[in-house]
Amino acid sequence: MEQQHDKNSENILSLANNLRWDLGVNLHDAVVESIYEDASRIARKTVSSKGNKAAYNLERKIDQLVTSRWLGFPIMLLMLALVFWLTIAGANVPSGLLAALLLDTVHPALKSFAAAAGLPWWLDGVLIDGAYLAMAWVVAVMLPPMAIFFPLFTLLEDLGYLPRVAFNMDSLYRKAGAHGKQALTMSMGFGCNAAGVIAARVIDSPRERLIAIITNNFSLCNGRWPTQILIATIFIGGAAPAHWAGLVSAGAVVGIAVLGIGFSLAVSWALSRSVLKGEASAFSLELPPYRPPRIWQTLYTSLIDRTIFVLWRAIVFAIPAGVVIWLVANVHIGGQSLAEYFIRWADPIALLFGLNGVIFLAYIIAIPANEIVIPTVLMLTVVSAGLSGVGAGAGVMFELDSIGATEEVLRAGGWTLLTGVNLMLFSLLHNPCSTTIYTIYKETNSLKWTLVSTFLPIVLGLAICFFVTQLWLLTA
Repeated sequence: MEQQHDKNSENILSLANNLRWDLGVNLHDAVVESIYEDASRIARKTVSSKGNKAAYNLERKIDQLVTSRWLGFPIMLLMLALVFWLTIAGANVPSGLLAALLLDTVHPALKSFAAAAGLPWWLDGVLIDGAYLAMAWVVAVMLPPMAIFFPLFTLLEDLGYLPRVAFNMDSLYRKAGAHGKQALTMSMGFGCNAAGVIAARVIDSPRERLIAIITNNFSLCNGRWPTQILIATIFIGGAAPAHWAGLVSAGAVVGIAVLGIGFSLAVSWALSRSVLKGEASAFSLELPPYRPPRIWQTLYTSLIDRTIFVLWRAIVFAIPAGVVIWLVANVHIGGQSLAEYFIRWADPIALLFGLNGVIFLAYIIAIPANEIVIPTVLMLTVVSAGLSGVGAGAGVMFELDSIGATEEVLRAGGWTLLTGVNLMLFSLLHNPCSTTIYTIYKETNSLKWTLVSTFLPIVLGLAICFFVTQLWLLTA
């Protein structure tokens, strides 16, 4: 009798589920819209308000534009392009001033002090040419763009625009077989992928939550924005006319961010129709009202809670990474450094993907944090290209202006426009940082899905870079 009851229950649930989808995927939206329309109609008849109706009507008109089916995405792309253009255009001067202070003034003073104190050459190298220069480069090159980008991004968040972005993305994620709330976790991932992974807790369905966790790495996090902006400025903007350089660079970074969203949708679609097969759940997203800008609170939130936090995290990881880089560059076996051995071994393989051995080694060293990829690349490039004197480590690369010095070092290391493009792609499509990997394991409690989340982006990144490289060589 009990078995028959269970079977009848299963049949009823199965029938209800089939009927639900026969009614169409927009049934939930239609019901919610009907509820809100009835509530609005009742409110208009029974509630009198002395509020500013003009402001309310203005909000509705703005929402009709920014969430429009035809204008929503172009406005979103223009907003991102404007933010990136302001960041790129405004970061050069303060970056140069910081470089002049930390690298051209403080660094020689520290070297003179070390010589006067009689420090051994290896201790001098580890502490000053390794740890200090890694820290100084991070501060000089990363602080200015972050100090501009994060306040602008926080301003859009405080104004209430970012929830509109999630609203625009909701239908795309549902069509990809994922939960609409994944758009919210994606937006959170633009700040920090570990935070985006934790934010996936808002998704009730374990299957859809897992999809959101696996694909969150395709959102460019804080640590990857400076890399994208710097490489786009040097190689993409450098290939355009001077008066268009800033706009073209910003467009390239926006393109990479949009490409990441595209990969998030594509991988979500593939997972939802294969190993994580199932139907997407529906949810309602209530848009918050627009708020006037709170300048001081925005500056505090972005500069203290985000910029300083991310910069401090980068410094914490950059200092030991600088020590490791100095050691692999200055510990010699048979007349060659450890770094040179690895780079020469990896170069033939990396060139197939439009990259080089320096980039491969840099991403291995920089697993703790994406923020230290570029300083690691520069230090290793100096070593592999023979740009530093014997025993001088990587210090000589900082004797020029920041952006100009970066370009000279990279081009001296054999970098081309193809290398820059592929680094931007691989920066988007590579393994999560160690913090995010650990967070994924804690959230999923599964080694299997942690490994999938770690290696799936790497496989995609190498495949895309290989395809771009071969197509580039065929058309060159």
